[in-house]
Amino acid sequence: MASSSSYNSPCAACKLLRRKCMPGCIFAPYFPPEEPQKFVNVHKIFGASNVTKLLNELLPHQREDAVNSLAYEAEARVRDPVYGCVGAISFLQRQVQRLQKELDAANADLIRYACNEIPTGLPTAAGSSSVQPLTPRNRPSEFNRRIGNEGGGFYQPPGAFPLPYSFPWNDNSSGDMNDGGGEGGM
Repeated sequence: MASSSSYNSPCAACKLLRRKCMPGCIFAPYFPPEEPQKFVNVHKIFGASNVTKLLNELLPHQREDAVNSLAYEAEARVRDPVYGCVGAISFLQRQVQRLQKELDAANADLIRYACNEIPTGLPTAAGSSSVQPLTPRNRPSEFNRRIGNEGGGFYQPPGAFPLPYSFPWNDNSSGDMNDGGGEGGM
């Protein structure tokens, strides 16, 4: 008898369920024999009959995306039975918020640095001042362009920029985010 090839071997679902894999098996295209853990997780979380019903209700071009979503959620539920993939999403959202605060702080530092870096005048001989200091009203247009004040004479101090979020040093958050990082379901 010829050696078994991947064509003759049952899909991971039929192998786990100990049944014969028929040519029209709904699981075969999505649960290859090389990936048995994928179906083990899906079966453990959703059940084979529920997955069969779901796949039969979907159009053939939608099935692969559905199986990938089920496999992702099942793996997340195996790792974190309480929150599943929602725990991972929450963790990533907190990380994005923390990084946004760090970016805002870095941008504020850059603005402060740029405002303090502009020379206020050159040293001159005692008593004679031919160089006019750079005040907010007579700073060069290049400086205004760098900090976003292209209107000319209008100058906003660094703390006056309206932002929809707070800086880390003025953190008055509502408490829905762990600023310590790391705490919370993961």
